[in-house]
Amino acid sequence: MNTLTFMLTLSMTISIILTTLNFWVAQTNPDSEKLSPYECGFDPLGSARLPFSIRFFLVAILFLLFDVEIALLLPLPWATQLRSPINTLTWTSTILLLLTLGLVYEWLQGGLEWAE
Repeated sequence: MNTLTFMLTLSMTISIILTTLNFWVAQTNPDSEKLSPYECGFDPLGSARLPFSIRFFLVAILFLLFDVEIALLLPLPWATQLRSPINTLTWTSTILLLLTLGLVYEWLQGGLEWAE
């Protein structure tokens, strides 16, 4: 039995065991709160057209932006071993500089202030 077959068999076995264990151990008696379709503290009987703060979207966009930054910077230690590490470091520095300048601009414009 080679290593690849062993690893595939082991991962499939562990996945099946954990899935079966989850169905067996999980709570199956939901209460009224779990069956309620409303979440996040919104009043289910009020108007559905309440104004939603744009600041929530700003936080989500900032999170996604810096999450993408981390994904771009993750392979950087391996990329420095390429033939032209200066090119890689230049592009990385450019990306970091643009993100930092954008963050400073938003900060100075007051876009990151939560309370108005």
